[in-house]
Amino acid sequence: MAEQHEYFVTCPRGMDNLLQEELVSFGLHPLKTAPAGVWVRGGLAEGYRACLWSRLANRVLLHLATVDARSNEALYQGVYDIPWEEHLKVTGKFRVVFSGTNELIRNTQYGAQKVKDAVVDRLRGKGTVRPSVDPKDPDITVSARLHRGQVELAIDLSGDSLHMRGYRTEKGIAPVRENLASALLLRAGWPDIAGDGGDFVDPMCGSGTLLIEAALMALDQAPGRLRKQFGFERWLGHQPDLWLELRQEAERRAWEGKQGRLPRIIGYDQDSRVIATAWRNIARAGLEGLIHVEVRSVEEFRRDGQWASEGLVLVNPPYGERLSERKELGALYQQLGEGVREHLQGWRLGVFTGVPELGHAIGLRSHRQYRLFNGKIPAQLLLFDINDDNAVRPREMSTPGEVRPRISHPERAKMLENRLRKNLKSLGQWARKQDIQCYRLYDADMPEFALAIDIYGDQVHVQEYAAPKSVDEKSARERLAEAMAVIPEVLDVPADHVVCKQRQRQSGTRQYEKQDATGEFMEVDELGSRLKVNLRDYLDTGLFLDHRPVRRWIRDHASGKRFLNLFCYTGAATVQAVAGGASRSLSLDMSNTYVDWARDNLALNGADPKRHLVEQADCTAWLAGKPTPDQRFDLIFMDPPTFSNSARMRGVLDIQRDHGRLIEQAMARLTSDGVLVFSNNFRRFKLDENLSERYEVKDVTASTLDRDFQRNPKIHQCWHIRHKV
Repeated sequence: MAEQHEYFVTCPRGMDNLLQEELVSFGLHPLKTAPAGVWVRGGLAEGYRACLWSRLANRVLLHLATVDARSNEALYQGVYDIPWEEHLKVTGKFRVVFSGTNELIRNTQYGAQKVKDAVVDRLRGKGTVRPSVDPKDPDITVSARLHRGQVELAIDLSGDSLHMRGYRTEKGIAPVRENLASALLLRAGWPDIAGDGGDFVDPMCGSGTLLIEAALMALDQAPGRLRKQFGFERWLGHQPDLWLELRQEAERRAWEGKQGRLPRIIGYDQDSRVIATAWRNIARAGLEGLIHVEVRSVEEFRRDGQWASEGLVLVNPPYGERLSERKELGALYQQLGEGVREHLQGWRLGVFTGVPELGHAIGLRSHRQYRLFNGKIPAQLLLFDINDDNAVRPREMSTPGEVRPRISHPERAKMLENRLRKNLKSLGQWARKQDIQCYRLYDADMPEFALAIDIYGDQVHVQEYAAPKSVDEKSARERLAEAMAVIPEVLDVPADHVVCKQRQRQSGTRQYEKQDATGEFMEVDELGSRLKVNLRDYLDTGLFLDHRPVRRWIRDHASGKRFLNLFCYTGAATVQAVAGGASRSLSLDMSNTYVDWARDNLALNGADPKRHLVEQADCTAWLAGKPTPDQRFDLIFMDPPTFSNSARMRGVLDIQRDHGRLIEQAMARLTSDGVLVFSNNFRRFKLDENLSERYEVKDVTASTLDRDFQRNPKIHQCWHIRHKV
């Protein structure tokens, strides 16, 4: 019997049960599961097989020992006692990847240093030759995971994470990693559907990850087949003959997988740029002729007559953060539901979303839901059988509405009254001292009243957040009614000076329209400048209060600068740049409404329209064009929406996916000593790490939060980006 080893195989959160089933199919014996991995036992062949064939794993770690880490001496001795000469030549190269902290090991760099010292000392012995540390091209990678006073030491057989198959080589953050895509396909039942002759469609395919993983699965191709190297190939315990045998088996199965009936695998996206990326990824995966992608919007979705009578539609729609963006998404989900119900009766639909409540807009009853994570974002896979028996009336995202003030529970209302008086005393005093006319008074301070209450001079703007699942709709309306009774009294304003925007269920398309048509604009003061706001007609008022410190910084650094405001909204940042002495400015926005609004704001402050231009433009298309000589700016402000699929746009804007490209294009228009101020309000946003390699990137979020938003530190994120000297 071959020598048995223990392995810890890691995976993304929520996938451990699926991973265990997969590892058992490779011949590994399960020992226990962990929140993000599975402990198994088996021979080296099974460990190799997991590296080559696992569609779900991140890493395969060959366990060596568990050592005491409650003192420096115990950690050093425990690592030293491992026979490292069986794993690495004395002249070899290695790296240590350390995770976890405790009272002794306060940071991972310290922990890695301690492990490295013990490995080097063991191999060096009394001689002068010693192994070297090479973080980029090591012979082996030592994994050291600290948990509850113990360190698990292992050899990482994977090398790069196993989700990196080798076909996605272009920079940029993908919305779904390859192993998560495989998990979605497995949960949706794709192997059985493909085996029964079904086809696969992704109507929002992006760069094609779901399509490629579906093809690899249906064609029985090993996901690690295209990888150039693994972490075990220079390990002293490596058995090349055994590995060659497994590689040859994978090649044979890949050939056999193409001999039978091949499923049709089709992807659509309305963005021609990501379709071009998808074609390149398909080519790198060796799947040309087996996957078809083309530019087509969800609204244009239709059935090809050659498709099978059954199949799988699997899609990962974009996420939105602001209520106005969620409303656009509601329309997208509704179009998806209408398309599949009309054209794909008898198929299965899978929707992977970070906004599961939007599933109600699809118009089908979901029979299964799986909780997973897209990176750190909690998400759900919703499964639907597409047939008339499962059809339900679509329910859309709720919208603002009217509510009658009424106190049902005096004690609860008194709690809100006391909190508002306390905030008014502290924040109100702060605002007066700072000469701030518009500020946030209350931001869901109490879970019973999930509201944002903003002061605009003698007017009050109230917006209700979505109630938690523990609060039913009736109770939420009751509490809102109490708030509307308390607010005018505490703030000493007439009831008709309090504007409430509430989420409530609506039918039809009302939620996608302008909220009102009063035309009631009012002027407010910010930092000595005048701005128009509208508290009633739109979901947003025309002034993002949380960005006040960002606009102040722009004003203080704009003197003599050429200023560019991308996705300019109502131009408030441009007004401050002009107030700070900007020599000229260009402000761009897609919306004619906001372009006119921005021009009004600039005129209100005496800006010269010849030097300070506001133009209607698709910022994504404008940035994609070649910069002209007059498109050089010393200061650029870019605050894109989280998501947009406006009919005027060339494609869909997804800020997590697209921000790297947008920043690169903006930096092409920035002078050598200029500053790009990049901000967005997507709470789960992660900046592309590749940007730091090219530019000087500084996270300034903490300095862009005034006192009235310190209870909500995730309201936005902000960076200053400069060219490296």
